[in-house]
Amino acid sequence: MENLYLIVGLGNPGADYARTRHNAGFQMVERLARRWGVGWAYEKKFNARLAWAQRNAQRVLLCQPQTYMNASGEAVGAVLAFYRVPLARVLVAVDDADLPLGEVRLRPGGGSGGHHGLESIAGHLGTSEYARQRIGIGRQSGAREITGHVLGRFSSTEAALLDKVLTVASDQAETWLDAGIQKAMNQFNGVVGDPGN
Repeated sequence: MENLYLIVGLGNPGADYARTRHNAGFQMVERLARRWGVGWAYEKKFNARLAWAQRNAQRVLLCQPQTYMNASGEAVGAVLAFYRVPLARVLVAVDDADLPLGEVRLRPGGGSGGHHGLESIAGHLGTSEYARQRIGIGRQSGAREITGHVLGRFSSTEAALLDKVLTVASDQAETWLDAGIQKAMNQFNGVVGDPGN
């Protein structure tokens, strides 16, 4: 499809996981869908929720894999293969426990950083060369076992900060669409609230 872009938000499906730290990627693409006034539909053949948007001359497909985080690549690989989206037009939004809450970092590629969703996507695509937007969720100081933390919900103070972060992350995704990754990185990477954000 001409001029088709794919923005994937990673997370876990179901009410038990809604609004947890691990679902920051889901929340970012939900923010974009609301901003653009588009609705979601479940597509069984991909096991994913999809939302279609038209922005200027661009067709944008928002995607939330419903496979659970560790198998995200199954849905992303199926969507990419079906719609033949070039990797240069793919952006994956994901939570990152190694970044403090309040920080956003977009990169054109790189390793998984131990994130099982990114590992799954790289395994299915056979490459890590796709843009990824890391949304900081922080970690409990000194804790190595972080499962309980990432599957926990934000406190009211954290949720207020996350709301600002999701606005910046959405702005960054739109800039990636409109002006390319370099401008999106330069303008928005860093701590939300710093000059430039």
